[in-house]
Amino acid sequence: MKKKQLLILVLALLPLSLIAREQEDADTQPEKEQKHSSGIFTGFSGGMMLHGGYLFADNPQNIFSNNGLGSVDYVKGLPKDGFCYGLGGALRTHLINHIHLGAEGFVSTMPLMKTGSNVRTAWGGVLCDVYGNWGKVRPMVGLTLGGGAMKRLYVPQTDPTTVQTATDTTTMVYNSSYVKTPFFFIDPYVGLEINLAKHMALLIRIDYMLPFNINSHGLSATGQSVKWEHFITPSGPRLYVGIMFGKLKVEK
Repeated sequence: MKKKQLLILVLALLPLSLIAREQEDADTQPEKEQKHSSGIFTGFSGGMMLHGGYLFADNPQNIFSNNGLGSVDYVKGLPKDGFCYGLGGALRTHLINHIHLGAEGFVSTMPLMKTGSNVRTAWGGVLCDVYGNWGKVRPMVGLTLGGGAMKRLYVPQTDPTTVQTATDTTTMVYNSSYVKTPFFFIDPYVGLEINLAKHMALLIRIDYMLPFNINSHGLSATGQSVKWEHFITPSGPRLYVGIMFGKLKVEK
């Protein structure tokens, strides 16, 4: 997972030097030439975002993707929701001064039970949003499509040797489990971008990612359509705060 976090960081920061260099060149161009080239392509930006959120599921079995957690009383004591945090980055081109088109990637961790249990999600995809211009403020609404993987680690709070139940003639010991679930996702979001300087803006965004299992459903070689019953959890809203750098056009 550390490698994925490092990859996201590199992907988000590597273009910043190119953005700065291209912006220096653009600043030296005559005003008429800049106006002539700003019809469709009106800017570009990239940066990092931190996020925090609240994720939930219907029951602990869905949180950990583990149907053998133990007795009913034991399962009732396990979490089915919690807070998550993480980071990621995005790269965007600006079209006709009203559309962002680009790509983004994130890693998010949901710690649970104080035992090392967690749900860790990594995802990336293509984004597109429509934004308005209110001086230095740009409200936006958009959608990201892509894929990722959810890694669920369950570590019991009780010594595994004492968490037992008899099923017919079989005695089962409930201990740690690890499950990795790939998924396709749809991620609607709304946000605000506020210019802080000529080439820097504060981005605030709220989303609600909808992940669907793609092991046997949706956007696969079988051509089956995505259905709501294939929705996987935990999922919930996240709040993102970040800084974007680049050619950020400001309406006069």
